[in-house]
Amino acid sequence: MENLQLAKRIRAFRKLKGYTQQELAERSGISLDILGAIERGNRRAEDQILNKIADVLGVTLTDLMVKK
Repeated sequence: MENLQLAKRIRAFRKLKGYTQQELAERSGISLDILGAIERGNRRAEDQILNKIADVLGVTLTDLMVKK
């Protein structure tokens, strides 16, 4: 459940920024396969990966984790 909510928030922030999965993966320094699995909720994102994604998207970890 938590993975799916996080996945939806990452996807929403990515789309707000106008990034494709490929662009976000490249800017974050992670593989497209890993990002895709995270966005589908099939993989739990490690803290290091979440930090990279948040930095690229210009949001905090709290923004990614908490529905406001």
